[in-house]
Amino acid sequence: MAEWFQDNGLLLGLALLDGLSSAGLIFLVAVGLNLVFGVLRIVNVAHGSLYAIGAYSAASIGIFAGSLGLPDWASIPALFLSAALVGAVLGPLIERFLLRRIYAQEEVVQLLVTFALFMILEDVQKLVWGVQPIENRVAMQLLGNTDVPFGADFIPYTNYQLFLLPGVAIVTLVGLAWFLRRTLTGRVIVAVTTDREAASAMGIDAAKIYLLTFTFGAMLAALGGALSSPTAALVPGIGAQTIVLSFAVVATAGLGRIEGAALTSLMMGLGRSIAVYFEPELEVVVPYIIMVLVLLVRPQGLFGVAETRRV
Repeated sequence: MAEWFQDNGLLLGLALLDGLSSAGLIFLVAVGLNLVFGVLRIVNVAHGSLYAIGAYSAASIGIFAGSLGLPDWASIPALFLSAALVGAVLGPLIERFLLRRIYAQEEVVQLLVTFALFMILEDVQKLVWGVQPIENRVAMQLLGNTDVPFGADFIPYTNYQLFLLPGVAIVTLVGLAWFLRRTLTGRVIVAVTTDREAASAMGIDAAKIYLLTFTFGAMLAALGGALSSPTAALVPGIGAQTIVLSFAVVATAGLGRIEGAALTSLMMGLGRSIAVYFEPELEVVVPYIIMVLVLLVRPQGLFGVAETRRV
């Protein structure tokens, strides 16, 4: 064991650091999907497109800011600005003019409609940004690197991935938990999630809650995409990869479990990252192996609660 660690210690350290960074991005998208599904009861496949549009928008705004001669530090607030714009513009449009018309439809119809929207938005991305890779790494380069001690060695790692990505995920986790449990609006959202009929009977405007929740979920998806944009070149298809992984996180954690989504994102981020360094052939399948193993033991998810079916 000591000999293996001596030979592979640096690779393991890199895998752990990459896993933490990846888990932060996965959590941002998955928690938004979990929130939307918990309130609206719609499996929103188009959530992945909001992630991709957030990424492309962030890169475009950053490049535009650079062309105007703005300082490099402006690229960091541009990431959050792009996520807010994407969520505030597309979220209400999608909820008001599309999803609101299919709430009463069967689940398969809802799934097909959101999948159709996903395909439309995928083509819109190609029309707007083309199919060539786009990248803007200014924010990551700006923050520099840190030598992370690991055993007897040091691993140079970007501060952007080491501090900013996990930091935003932690702030989102704590802030969302506080919002849902300590504020009136958050408690109303929880009430609608728990029993929408009873909440409506008490005078809660479910339509406004649906709109607010979907818009916030769209912002979280776009934020995940925006924060991922400085770490890799953007190519068509990134939304599809992300939404499938987010579904796996939500199913494994259990519906409505924010802390569970965080822990599950960490498990899957670390699992996939370790596979990349030691068994690259298993990179894609590792998160779903985790999901299957969990659901075989707990069909309601790690932190989910079994619901009594209404007859």
